[in-house]
Amino acid sequence: VWAPSAKAVSVIGDFNFWNDKQHQLNVRWDGSGIWEGFIPDALEGMRYKYKIKSHHNDVVTEKADPYAYSYEHPPNTASVIATIDGYKWKDKAWMGYRKDKNGLDKPYSVYEVHLGSWMRNGEDNSFLTYRQLADKLVAYVKEMNFTHVEFMPIMEYPFDPSWGYQLIGYFAPTSRFGSAQDFMFLCDSLHQNDIGVILDWVPSHFPSDDHGLGYFDGSHLYEHPDPRRGYHKDWKSLIFNYGRNEVRSFLISNAFYWLDKYHVDGLRVDAVASMLYLDYSREDGEWEPNEFGGRENLEAISFLKEFNKEVYENFDGIQTIAEESTA
Repeated sequence: VWAPSAKAVSVIGDFNFWNDKQHQLNVRWDGSGIWEGFIPDALEGMRYKYKIKSHHNDVVTEKADPYAYSYEHPPNTASVIATIDGYKWKDKAWMGYRKDKNGLDKPYSVYEVHLGSWMRNGEDNSFLTYRQLADKLVAYVKEMNFTHVEFMPIMEYPFDPSWGYQLIGYFAPTSRFGSAQDFMFLCDSLHQNDIGVILDWVPSHFPSDDHGLGYFDGSHLYEHPDPRRGYHKDWKSLIFNYGRNEVRSFLISNAFYWLDKYHVDGLRVDAVASMLYLDYSREDGEWEPNEFGGRENLEAISFLKEFNKEVYENFDGIQTIAEESTA
């Protein structure tokens, strides 16, 4: 785990009765700030967190794994050991001709879906699973002649009324509706019926929940340290530090993850205007100009350029889409 300001890091979980003395990690020799170790008793389905003691005033935090494939169902906050391997995809035909079907010169008719409210079980109003949704959603989308489905964020999030836009688990489909393989099944089912899959993706901000990315090792690790660039007063959330290579790598690797492991056909980037402009929703005196005296966030612009370059060079037939929220 990356925690350069940590004095000590241990893994606590079901495999050691949440004892922070049993599995203490060692910091790597290379100055990367990465801590590592091996836990032989860790098995799939077990819960865990990182317990981090910071150099900053000896602050102690308990954090979920930023790279976890699964999390407990909210309001519980631990990561869960899970595998994403072994799913047998059946969308070879779609993936083969996606470049022709998914191009910008082709007609797009996109159905935006919030899985938590689109349809529920009639008896108890509980969520349908990814697998239960597959047949129903495919049938409806085909009947209405949509070419694509756009899922509002399905990455793990703690607060239901946020509709998923306050992410904690960037690498985990929310456990509200099932497992990683279950979400693969949903994407696969759509592809087998010639329906493209677009995900809402949120590299613009993240919540300050105690178990999340904020103040991860007792320092401003993922968020910008200056609140004029690192805090959204509208959403009471934190803003990524786009000038930090490790943060850019985290976000771009996350984009690769969904495009590769889940065969996603496009990423719709949320709240782009809030990334591009330093004065977004700020009054005079609440923002600081860039080095040239302008309002543009040069680090965010550089990040978006790098993100687009990398995904288009590495994945055929995908699209990236920017949300315009200021019009």
